[in-house]
Amino acid sequence: MTYNPISVTDLNKYIKDKIAGDEMLNNVLVKGEISNYKHHYTGHLYFTLKDENSLIKCIMFKGYATNLKFEPRDGMKVMAFGTVSVFERDGVYQIYCKAMQEDGMGSLYKAYEEMKARLAKEGLFDQSHKKKIPLMPKCIGVLSSNTGAVIRDIINVSTRRNPNVYIKLLPVPVQGEGAAEKIVDAIKLMNEQKLADVIIIARGGGSLEDLWPFNEEIVARAIYDSELPIISAVGHETDFTIADFVADLRAPTPSAAAELAVPNISDIVLKLESYNNRYKLALKKKVEFMKLRYEKCMNSRVFKEPTQKINEKYMLIDMKVKSMQNSISKIYNAKKTNMVKHIAKLDALSPLKTLTRGYSIAEINGQVIKSVSQVKKDDEINLRLSDGSINARVL
Repeated sequence: MTYNPISVTDLNKYIKDKIAGDEMLNNVLVKGEISNYKHHYTGHLYFTLKDENSLIKCIMFKGYATNLKFEPRDGMKVMAFGTVSVFERDGVYQIYCKAMQEDGMGSLYKAYEEMKARLAKEGLFDQSHKKKIPLMPKCIGVLSSNTGAVIRDIINVSTRRNPNVYIKLLPVPVQGEGAAEKIVDAIKLMNEQKLADVIIIARGGGSLEDLWPFNEEIVARAIYDSELPIISAVGHETDFTIADFVADLRAPTPSAAAELAVPNISDIVLKLESYNNRYKLALKKKVEFMKLRYEKCMNSRVFKEPTQKINEKYMLIDMKVKSMQNSISKIYNAKKTNMVKHIAKLDALSPLKTLTRGYSIAEINGQVIKSVSQVKKDDEINLRLSDGSINARVL
């Protein structure tokens, strides 16, 4: 049997025509969960609808998107109405959506936004309340399911980075009814018994419903009240829960949480070696510098001629002493000359000087006789001469 080959374009066009001829596919109502959502700058919406087993690509052009009464988001469950067709260039079939509405998830998103705003206003998300993650924790506490890839990823990453780190798993349900209460109890137990240096709360990705326990207020307040620092690793990188905002640190994945909590021991060793080399180099430079200073000091005059400074000081003292002697001598001579002048003046005025010229001083009873009225006949008087005194009687 002979076949005539056709081009890829012809095949895609044929499939497109076949699908376009199916009345059911021209008006289809599909429900599912939004993922890989992108609001293009042109106004068109690109996203994927998925359920537990399958997914399909969707596009909503700007003309239809402007009629939406809500903002689509990843994880939101919706019902989309449109037409299934083939994009010939890529050979991909997708839903060209004309209308879309929330499928029972609107209340959860509303509650999420309201709680987020309220807790943010109370200050539960403030950076000032965030605790530092220990640099070298000895024990990592993990709150997660004891089965699945999450705990395996945390163990693998942690032990690879530091084989000496100890991991304590406290199994908790990570979705479903009662999960929030169990998570709160586990956080309190970790704090009361000081079971770890840092806590990782982790689970894999999921829908908003699956992640809802981590949006519960009791979980948020338990994380806020925890004395032990907490790293939140809930969902995938694009998933954000209330727990992420309250936690001391948010990790995009459980593996990333392990990397943030456990330092790479090889990096620490390299850093210590680097510090050691830097200290050695600094010490070597310090020794060289001190050696240069020592040589400079030893070559200075003070060490080569240690007595020169003392001798200079002795010379200075001698100069000061000589200057003081000269000053004292000048003052003494000036005072002596002045004294001689005054003595000469006093001597010239002295009554004793007069006696040398033949005069005498008459005294009676120790008093100088200035008038004849001071004496009478037969009084004994004393005459003081230049070379002695004479007793006499008044006749």
